[in-house]
Amino acid sequence: MRLLKKELRVDQMNKTNTLAGATLLITGGTGSFGNAVLRRFLSSSVKEIRIVSRDEKKQDDMRKLYNDDKIKFYIGDVRDYQSVLNVTRGVDFIFHAAALKQVPSCEFHPMEAVKTNVLGTENLLDAAIANGVKKVVCLSTDKAVYPINAMGISKAMMEKVIVAKARNSLNTVICTTRYGNVMASRGSVIPLFVDQIRASLPITVTDPEMTRFMMTLEDAVELVKYAFDNGNAGEIFVQKAPAATISTLIDALKDLAGLSSHEVVTLGTRHGEKLYEALLSREEMAVAEDLGGYFRVGPDLRDLNYSKYVEEGELKITRTTDYNSHNTTRLDVAGMRDLLLKLPYIQAFERGAYVAPDQ
Repeated sequence: MRLLKKELRVDQMNKTNTLAGATLLITGGTGSFGNAVLRRFLSSSVKEIRIVSRDEKKQDDMRKLYNDDKIKFYIGDVRDYQSVLNVTRGVDFIFHAAALKQVPSCEFHPMEAVKTNVLGTENLLDAAIANGVKKVVCLSTDKAVYPINAMGISKAMMEKVIVAKARNSLNTVICTTRYGNVMASRGSVIPLFVDQIRASLPITVTDPEMTRFMMTLEDAVELVKYAFDNGNAGEIFVQKAPAATISTLIDALKDLAGLSSHEVVTLGTRHGEKLYEALLSREEMAVAEDLGGYFRVGPDLRDLNYSKYVEEGELKITRTTDYNSHNTTRLDVAGMRDLLLKLPYIQAFERGAYVAPDQ
């Protein structure tokens, strides 16, 4: 089948992307990504940045850390439509980072993942459309491509909701970013390995040959900013990223610690783990636009008149492969080491000091 090539409402955007005097909202704003986005825009000409989350303790910590009147804090939950309807009033732009993203937690509590990642996103988008928000950039994950676990499945459904809402929204531009492993963020395996090295405990790995995309938090923020500047309704943006095996990652960390003989124990694959992750499916790669450092994938605009699409195949899809962590640029130990050293957390680890992973 082929994707329908049809102009989206490009005139919806680009004219509206001015930040001067704007009000931004970051859902899940107390997380590592929310903090990074906040830092990215705090020195800009925005009038107000709203942080909405369920965690009042983290909000209080952020209030004390930044001490900036430009930041406004709201206790709220994307699962509650009235909650997000209230907080989106007067908002110009939204970065939607609220999610349940721990794979094991979602495996054991799949409906909680549905409530936050699927229904929560629908609530937010309905509220944004109702309140005339100009643009929403939603954050997705590589686990949404060919998903095998509850977290990835819920994120894949979230993306379907986003495209459906974007298709029918006249004035609110809704687009998505999809990214892989953000190194040393909450949920990353890197802090676990570092803690095990510090405590002289064996490093526990599920599968040493497993590959994952590797990107810094700053890279992830730049991807979101790129989508904010360039995204049209229903589009998905992916940043080209290198990957490494978990074995290479461990060797790089041992090298940084000067402990090449540190013990490593292989535990076996956990619930819902994949050998490699994909950022773009084969079908998406067939229609993706190569933008240099990024891929842009337009939405599938087919309707229910399926007879128009099923009578002929598409050879381009047949000849295309997905974009995954096995076939992207592969880092060796030296390359992994250099990438790790971009992180303040790892810089401190190398010199024997400590900073929190998400700083």
